[in-house]
Amino acid sequence: MHQHAGPEDALVDAVMTAGRALLAVAARSLAAVDEDVTLPQYRTLVVLAQYGARRPADLAASLSVTPSTATRMCDRLVAKGLIDRERSDDDRRAVAVALTRAGEQLVRDVTGRRSNELGRLLGAMPQDHRQAVVEGLRSFSEAAGEVAEPEWALAPPRL
Repeated sequence: MHQHAGPEDALVDAVMTAGRALLAVAARSLAAVDEDVTLPQYRTLVVLAQYGARRPADLAASLSVTPSTATRMCDRLVAKGLIDRERSDDDRRAVAVALTRAGEQLVRDVTGRRSNELGRLLGAMPQDHRQAVVEGLRSFSEAAGEVAEPEWALAPPRL
């Protein structure tokens, strides 16, 4: 491992460390609900929960993967009953993928578990540091183009 020296390097190190902690929370939350769904597959479900039905090519772009990777991921999630393929009424050749009720429930369950664990971890932080975390993470999320949690997680089912 390398040592960072400047303030920007310390910032990158802090975010990478926090990222590992957040990834561990996500992995534990997912494993507690369904050991057969991988983190990349779960990310696919989250994108569909966030944006609704998507064409596989658009899903691939949202996930920053190749269209063939997205298609294979969709094949696995269809086989698990977590997403469905839908044909467009306007163009029968056009296909979109969307969450099934089981997929929606899995996302809700994992999100609830993550929220509970994060609440416990954040509760262990000193009170006077919490507002800085809120401001820093909101700014980081905006820079990453992520939608705020309440804007997608509490949305009514899209099916």
